[in-house]
Amino acid sequence: QVQLVESGGGLVQPGGSLSLSCAASGSIFSINAMGWYRQAPGKQRELVASITKGGSTNYADSVKGRFTISRDSAPKTVYLQMNSLKPEDTAVYYCYAKVIPTTSLLSGDYWGQGTQVAVSS
Repeated sequence: QVQLVESGGGLVQPGGSLSLSCAASGSIFSINAMGWYRQAPGKQRELVASITKGGSTNYADSVKGRFTISRDSAPKTVYLQMNSLKPEDTAVYYCYAKVIPTTSLLSGDYWGQGTQVAVSS
């Protein structure tokens, strides 16, 4: 009943920019936090950036100064602006949300299906 849908992935050259978005829909009572994780081939899934309901942000050291996470006022859509992209940023990026659904009123973790980001010349 809760769905996260990512968009904006694609192929970009090193040094380029890309913007991702994730829209949450369904029976949502509240969203306490949203964020982005990524998983590269042969690697474990890692946190890229997150933002809480109160606006606090957290970034992986590898993306600080290059990526910016933001969220709509709604707030059911989260964005990730990625600048100065590097080949090592290549991964499947997954949207994450900590959601209290209307069906349970208990917080749970929800994930999108992922969107591919490839940084290559």
